[in-house]
Amino acid sequence: MMWTELTALAGIFPDILGSLEDFLRLFGGDLETARRKLLRVGTIWVLGAAAWYLVRIIASRIVHHADDGDDTGLTYGEKRAQTVSGLLRGVGRIIIAVFVVILTLDTFLDIGPLLAGAGIIGLAISFGAQSLVKDVIAGFFILFEHQFDVGDVIEVAGKSGGVERMTLRVVMLRDISGTLHIIPNGQITTVSNQTRGWSRAVVDIDIDYTDDVERALEVLRDEVQLFSGEKRWSARLDGPPEVVGLQRLGHDAATLRVLLRTHPGRHWEVGREFLLRAKHRLDREGFSAPVATRAVVVRQDGDTQEIDIRDAAAGGA
Repeated sequence: MMWTELTALAGIFPDILGSLEDFLRLFGGDLETARRKLLRVGTIWVLGAAAWYLVRIIASRIVHHADDGDDTGLTYGEKRAQTVSGLLRGVGRIIIAVFVVILTLDTFLDIGPLLAGAGIIGLAISFGAQSLVKDVIAGFFILFEHQFDVGDVIEVAGKSGGVERMTLRVVMLRDISGTLHIIPNGQITTVSNQTRGWSRAVVDIDIDYTDDVERALEVLRDEVQLFSGEKRWSARLDGPPEVVGLQRLGHDAATLRVLLRTHPGRHWEVGREFLLRAKHRLDREGFSAPVATRAVVVRQDGDTQEIDIRDAAAGGA
């Protein structure tokens, strides 16, 4: 049964070829020319796929070479590698696609006049797409000057967050609430990079006016020494902490300031941890939390009476 079906197909095959040759002859072609062109198109697409595979391999090798094996944070080299890898993938994809399409069209058409017309159209489009050109040029200089990398926390165009992706046209930021901001590079005039080189945690601690400021500063200096002496946190510091002193006299509290210089991007966790420890230590040492006070002046029958709301509340309690 199978042999009969194969014989029938073999008999139909010459008819199919004949019909196809008649169809190609209507357009001035033949089977041999069509075979050569299809072979060339197949070769072009195979080479394009191989080129894209090679680009992906190179991009992956760049990231792998910079990986230090520590997943707790990204080093300067890892951030740079991810940035270059993403740019290589994006630009490589566009270049390969353009060449594959052009060479494919060149197999069937004379693309000389087509390219000339495309150049004129491109010139006309460029005048109407000046913002796009501006974005690409700005993106080139951002990458060339190495203003920030993937993984950095920056503030640009009124938005702040971690850089998730960069292209020659846009930068994508993810803020603390999870919102993704896509900002054209042409709108970036000032870059505030919070994770380049080193960072600093600024810890302000309020104490009540009735407490001894000098003693509070001594307690904080002792706590800073204990904190920086722990291996877990000393590895995140980029220098000795500094108890600056009395920073501000507010309406209801005296503010003491501590500065902790850290490795890039570590200042948030270091600042939170030290603030928690300072709170517990001051509680153990007997320091009281500041309480807002307001004075109310009551006038009745010519008499004036001033009431401290905090004292009144304490007395009522």
